[in-house]
Amino acid sequence: MNISGASVHSTAIIDPKSILRNNVRVGPYVIIGPGVKIGRETVLGPHVVIEKDTTIGDNCDISASAVLGGDPQDLKYSGEKSHLHIGSGTTIREFATVNRGTADSGETRIGEGCLIMAYVHIAHDCVVGNDVVISNAVNMGGHVQIQDGATIGGLTAIHQFVRIGRYSFSGGGSRITQDVPPYVKVAGNPVRLYGLNTVGLTRRGIPKSVIVELRKSYQELFQSKMNIGQAIQKLENRANLVEEVEEFIDFIRSSDRGIVT
Repeated sequence: MNISGASVHSTAIIDPKSILRNNVRVGPYVIIGPGVKIGRETVLGPHVVIEKDTTIGDNCDISASAVLGGDPQDLKYSGEKSHLHIGSGTTIREFATVNRGTADSGETRIGEGCLIMAYVHIAHDCVVGNDVVISNAVNMGGHVQIQDGATIGGLTAIHQFVRIGRYSFSGGGSRITQDVPPYVKVAGNPVRLYGLNTVGLTRRGIPKSVIVELRKSYQELFQSKMNIGQAIQKLENRANLVEEVEEFIDFIRSSDRGIVT
């Protein structure tokens, strides 16, 4: 066990195969299993459980009773080696649960600078990008992908294999069963589009000229008399598309589950 420079409460139980970097703080009754690596300055609140084979980056804050690195809740899982990776600067609040991956991908991954609020469940093989906000009591099926900068409202259920695009906003209480394109707002049960995420894009520093081009593209894709295929073809015939519009089109073209409309 390597816990040099860490501050560990006397009631914590730490497996000898774990590694804690400098200035890690481990609270009361924490349990850390084998194959766990915790980065510098990370704080583990009381009763946190990190079951096994989990890597946590620097400067993370894991709140009370979060359970990380648990076995996948998948009937196909048969004990194969798998991992959970959590990026630096990420906060995980009370009672959140994050499972390791299965043989399909081998890992579950959360990026840097994320805020995972209380009672969130992130299932096996999910990939969460950087700077993602997942609000209270969101439940994710396996293999979900959430791209950088997306925000998910509380009490939202996300079906397995769904993709949620960059800088999109999903309203609270939604039931998401199809892919959410980047840069848009969605909400509802069943979920539907509610326009471009203009406020979120502005806050992220997206230039006004790019937002104008995205708005034009959104209108042609979802508010014109053309079907999606026709609208995409028309957009692709334009010269000098901005990168964000190209991303918008590529995301829709590559959807296996279909997109929210």
